[in-house]
Amino acid sequence: MLSSKTAVASGIRRPPILYLACLAVGFALDRVLPLPLSPAEATLICSTAGAALMLIGVAIIAAGARNFSRAGTPVPSNQPVRALVTSGIHGWSRNPIYVGMLLVYAGIGTAARSPWVLILALPLIIILRYGVIAREETYLERRFGNAYRDYKGRVRRWL
Repeated sequence: MLSSKTAVASGIRRPPILYLACLAVGFALDRVLPLPLSPAEATLICSTAGAALMLIGVAIIAAGARNFSRAGTPVPSNQPVRALVTSGIHGWSRNPIYVGMLLVYAGIGTAARSPWVLILALPLIIILRYGVIAREETYLERRFGNAYRDYKGRVRRWL
């Protein structure tokens, strides 16, 4: 039996794979079931808004990863957590890296003017919430007990 120090959270899939799968399915659906979006004049607006979302998302991911690195705990959820990180950007969101990844995802969908990618954001969020984050939260409660429960009471899951 694994100790709580060597156990890992067991999400249904690694989050980057979920994001990439939804992007691939969204772009495929754009080809086979195209939906009308907006006039061609909106291309510059969509590209600019998409780039801004991606930049903000990358900055949030970097801040979250930096927090984990400073605490000496790995970013990948398939490795044991060594420390409970509650400061910095983790003081605003319990899952800033997932928030950042979602912003990058939405930015790609917006810049590409892909309605299906944007539509698939909702099922992606639901899968993340129940198939990944819920399992990670159970693992963190087992690993850190009241310290994690107190953190959950203070800081929101997303934003």
